Amino acid sequence: MFVDSHCHLEMEDFEKDRHEVIEKSLREGLQYMLTVGTEEKYFSKVIEIIEYYPAVYGAIGIHPHNSKDYNGQLEKIINTFLKNKKIVAYGEIGLDFFKNYSPRESQINAFQAQIEVARKAKLPVIIHSRSAKDETIQILRNTCDVTMAGVIHCYSYDLTAVKKFLDMGFTISVPGTITYKNAHDLVDVVRYTPMDRILAETDAPFLTPHPHRGKRNEPVFVKVTIEKIAQIKGQKIEETATQLTQNFEKLFLKDTIWGGRN
Repeated sequence: MFVDSHCHLEMEDFEKDRHEVIEKSLREGLQYMLTVGTEEKYFSKVIEIIEYYPAVYGAIGIHPHNSKDYNGQLEKIINTFLKNKKIVAYGEIGLDFFKNYSPRESQINAFQAQIEVARKAKLPVIIHSRSAKDETIQILRNTCDVTMAGVIHCYSYDLTAVKKFLDMGFTISVPGTITYKNAHDLVDVVRYTPMDRILAETDAPFLTPHPHRGKRNEPVFVKVTIEKIAQIKGQKIEETATQLTQNFEKLFLKDTIWGGRN
């Protein structure tokens, strides 16, 4: 049982062979995939995919790159899509002060507003944070409480920061960069983080793990990341994969499995 907890199957990169990519992943043992729509133009495609493939679930939200587009009308559109029971998370949302494709003020405002949308929808949040560690932690401390759950997507910070995210109740999602030679901080983070607070992701089509770098990333490559996590933890890959599947179910599917959102 393998799980890709974060990919982007709705993106144009998969337009020509989306069916083949998903079917290959299923044959290779993936039990679940979570495809994440990051802007309005992808929302309908997310719904199309998750309604066709039982093993694929969805999340939607406005990525920090597109925060300047967030407004009340878009929020109404988002809430319409959130009614689909296979939308099991809200995101990815957050801050990206590395590229700053949207003004920082727009990012902060959209981030805070969308946390409230997720709270009302009773959905876990998927957090994108790049070069904005302190600001992200502060906003989450001010806006999230014990009733909310979530994941720090594509974790890229250090051990000090992961302790703060864990203390707030967040799960840590490990991308394929864990297989890179310079991933020393991320290795330390994985070694420190309890097994029941870890997820594995591809972020496909991005961040292809070694030894597949140079190719388009695909959900099936999550197996490489899970194998690396198992190595760091001193476990068999089967043991690690089973735990990560349970973590995914607990965070994203508990309401789907046990009766649906209220």
